[in-house]
Amino acid sequence: MLALAASSLATPPASAADGDPAAGKALFERTCENCHAVVIGVNKVGPSLWNVLDRKPAAVPDFAYSEAMKANKQPWTVAALDAYLADPRGDVHGVKMFFKGLPNPADRANVIAYLERLK
Repeated sequence: MLALAASSLATPPASAADGDPAAGKALFERTCENCHAVVIGVNKVGPSLWNVLDRKPAAVPDFAYSEAMKANKQPWTVAALDAYLADPRGDVHGVKMFFKGLPNPADRANVIAYLERLK
């Protein structure tokens, strides 16, 4: 937890307001789309990310979440998504997601800005 706090001081958090949704969509299509769909009811290796902002974790029906994700009670706010996308396994220990994360705050802001529009 201390390492995560220290790393968040080293790189400023992403802000969806600062992000470019078009750039986020392009990045999502290159790095996320193989595992995540952005339409309601379509799960792949990962759950659908339709309407993910402010959604409770492990809330998509018919998806087999890890016990770690089921135990995560923090809603997917911009700040929570930023921390998770920076280091998924470091943020929620025990998740099944093998993606190493997006170290660049601008990339995270762009992806979050794109996800924010999926409603």
